Amino acid sequence: MKAEIITIGDEILIGQIVDTNSQWIGTELNKIGVSVYQISSIQDDKQHILNALKEAESRADIVIVTGGLGPTKDDITKYTIAEYFNDSLTLNEEVVNHVKTLFAKYNIPFGELNRLQGMIPTKATVLKNKYGTAPGMWFYENETVFVSLPGVPNEMKGLMEFEVLPRIQKQFKLPFIIHKTIMTYGMGESSLAERIEDFENNLPEFIKLAYLPNYGKVRLRLSAKGDDKKRLEDRLQEKIEDLYQLIPDIITGLDDGGKIEQTIGNLLKNNNKSICTAESLTGGKIASTLVSVPGSSSYYKGSFVTYAKETKINILNISKEIIDKHSVVSREVAIEMAKGAKQKLQTNYAIAVTGNAGPTTDKTDKSVGVVFIAIVTDNEVVVEEFNFGKPRGRVIDKTVNKALEMMQKLIIKNK
Repeated sequence: MKAEIITIGDEILIGQIVDTNSQWIGTELNKIGVSVYQISSIQDDKQHILNALKEAESRADIVIVTGGLGPTKDDITKYTIAEYFNDSLTLNEEVVNHVKTLFAKYNIPFGELNRLQGMIPTKATVLKNKYGTAPGMWFYENETVFVSLPGVPNEMKGLMEFEVLPRIQKQFKLPFIIHKTIMTYGMGESSLAERIEDFENNLPEFIKLAYLPNYGKVRLRLSAKGDDKKRLEDRLQEKIEDLYQLIPDIITGLDDGGKIEQTIGNLLKNNNKSICTAESLTGGKIASTLVSVPGSSSYYKGSFVTYAKETKINILNISKEIIDKHSVVSREVAIEMAKGAKQKLQTNYAIAVTGNAGPTTDKTDKSVGVVFIAIVTDNEVVVEEFNFGKPRGRVIDKTVNKALEMMQKLIIKNK
C-alpha cells in the first residue's frame, strides 16, 4: 500500500515556513502499514495542483493533500479538486453551522466569507474538523483514496487521528511495518558498512537496513514488512542480537524514537539525579534543549551563559591565572566551568562547553572549530577535545549534540 503526500502553499516553497506536516503524516501512515512513496510541495496554482494530483494517482493508492482550504481567494484547493473530479460544489449546512458555533464560542463575528467554508464538492465525504473551520474531505475515485486536509498542523493532526487513519485501516488490508533502530557511536558510516557487510548481504528479503549518520553517530534502522507480525518481530530480534555480536564495542543501545534530551531526562528522573550547564560558544542552546522536555524542572536546575572572559571569572569563579595560562578555549577552563556551575547549583552533574565557533578565534591559540566539553559528576571529571570545523552554525549544533551524547553515555555508565 503506497501513499503520496502533497503540501500546497507558496509559503513552504519560499522558506517562510517549514513543512512539518509531511513528516508527521509519513510517520503515522507508516505505523499502520502504509508506505509513503513520494512527498511533494507545490504552489497555490490550479494547473500545478491538477498536474500533481494526476501524477500522484498514477503512483499511489492514497493521496493526502494539505493546505489551501481557507475561505480567502488564494485558497483554491477544493475548487481545483472539484474540477479534477468533474464535480461541482454545494453548500453544506452542517459545515456552516459548525463554523457558526465555533465563532460564537470565541465571540467572533460570522461573515459571508466564512460561509464559503461550507462549499464542498458533491463527491466528497466531509471529515469533521474539531479544531478549526475548514473540514477535511475524503474522495474515492478510480480505486484511489484522495484526502484533502487543512494545512494548520493541529487541525491536520486531529483529522488524521480521528477520521483519516481509522478510515484507511477500515478500507484496506494493510501489512505490518516494524522498525528497530540500533544506536552506534564512534565509527563513520563507511567503516561501519564494511564491518557489517556480510550481515547486510544476508538479510532476508523482507528486512531492509538503512544507515542514518549524524554528528559522530550512526543509527542502523532495520525495517521489516509483512503480514505475520510475530514472525517479523522474532526475526528482527534475531538480527539485533547478531549486530550485538558483530559490533558490541560501538553499540550504545536501541533508539526508542525519542529525542536524546528525553532519554537523558528519563535517566535523571529514574535515578533521582540533577544537572546544570555552563555554556560559552553555544550561548544557552544546551540549556534550551534540555528544558524543552516537559517536566525537566524536576532534574534541571539552571544554566550559566558565561560567554565573555569576565563572566567566567566573575560568575563561575574561574581564576584569571588559569585563563591567562591556558586561554578561555582549553581543557582546564572547561573543567573549571563545570566545577563552578556544579558547586553553585549543587547538582549531581554539570556540563560545560567552551570553544571557537568562528569566524574568528578571539585571541586564543586554538583554531576555529576547536571545542572542549567537560562533564563533572559527584565522582569523576570527563573532558574531551573536538574539532568540528566550519561554519559557525555547524560547530554550535555539533557541540550541543556531542555534549548530550557524552552526558547520556555517562549517566548510563553510572546508573
